[in-house]
Amino acid sequence: MVEANSAISARLAREPPWWSRPVYEKGPRPRPRRYLDGMEIERKFLVERLPDLTGESRPIEQGYLAIGADSEVRLRRDGGELMLTVKRGSGLSREEREIPLEPGDFERLWPLTEGRRLSKHRHLIRDGARTIELDVYDGDLEGLAVAEIEFPSEEAAAGFDRPRWLGAEVTDDDSYKNQSLAIRGAPAGGN
Repeated sequence: MVEANSAISARLAREPPWWSRPVYEKGPRPRPRRYLDGMEIERKFLVERLPDLTGESRPIEQGYLAIGADSEVRLRRDGGELMLTVKRGSGLSREEREIPLEPGDFERLWPLTEGRRLSKHRHLIRDGARTIELDVYDGDLEGLAVAEIEFPSEEAAAGFDRPRWLGAEVTDDDSYKNQSLAIRGAPAGGN
C-alpha cells in the first residue's frame, strides 16, 4: 500500500490529475484560467466610495464545504461557471486549485454549504493594464464593498499604485476573507 501511494504521489508530481484540467467538450468554453501555477497573489481593499459601475458585472454565489485554520474548500456559481475551489494559506500569496463542476454535481453539494454562504456582484474595473475586481455584497453583507487586485508576482503587488477610491487595505485581515464573511458576517467597523 505504501509503495502504491508513493507511485501515485510521484505521478501527480509529474502531471496533474485528469479532474483538475479544464473540460471543454460540454457547454461554453470557460474563461481563461487565472491560476496556471496554482498560486493566487492578491491584495484586498475596502471601498467606501464606489467608482463608476457601468462596466461588466456578474452575480456570484459561494458556499463553503470545509474551513480549516489554513485552508478552505468552497463551491462557487459565477455566472454560468460552477467551480469547486481549494485554497490554502493566507495573506498576499495563497495556493489555489479550481475544478469545474457539472450542474448536477454542484446541486448535490450545494446543500452542504447551508449556513456558510454569501452572494455578491462582481464588477470588473480597468485600471491601466490591470483589472480590479470590485465585489459589492448582498443580503446580510449589504453595504460592504471589497476590491481585489491580482498580480503576477509579489514584487508587482508591492509596487501597485492604487487608485484613490480604494480605502484601507485588508489583505492580511482574516475577518475580510470571504469564508469569514460567510460565517461571521461583516466585521465591526466594516462598510
